[in-house]
Amino acid sequence: MNDDIEEMGPVDYLVVEFPGTRLTGEAFPLLIDLVDKGLIRILDLRFVQKDADGTVTALEIEGLDQDDAGAVSLSVFDGASSDLLDQDDLDEAGNALDPGNAAAILVYENRWAAPFARALRRAGAQMVASGRIPVQAILASLDAEEAGEGG
Repeated sequence: MNDDIEEMGPVDYLVVEFPGTRLTGEAFPLLIDLVDKGLIRILDLRFVQKDADGTVTALEIEGLDQDDAGAVSLSVFDGASSDLLDQDDLDEAGNALDPGNAAAILVYENRWAAPFARALRRAGAQMVASGRIPVQAILASLDAEEAGEGG
């Protein structure tokens, strides 16, 4: 197992909130495409819902509602679990949700970055910080910069 970890790319997670438990399915074919192209490997994909009283419950894939138009069957993701996520992780993800909404929690390996990560590890380097800048923050910064230049 340790050898496999040494070969891995960086691992990230996403928590994506959906209104209610309705999923359009529009993004799932794109996720499958990323896997098929070898860019990512799904380690875990779980779904949770936050009830009106704040209780967070795990949802089974087959129990999720999907819009019919263009939806891919979520059964393709059934069994996508390496057991990295436990109940504490699901509860923490649920804390970010509005009551009545559901979320997909995706843990994935960035396979495209694996050769780079292996080279860094061989050189003795280690990740000491990481982050993500939301697109909305970039747009707001660009808008503020543009407004400043116009004045």
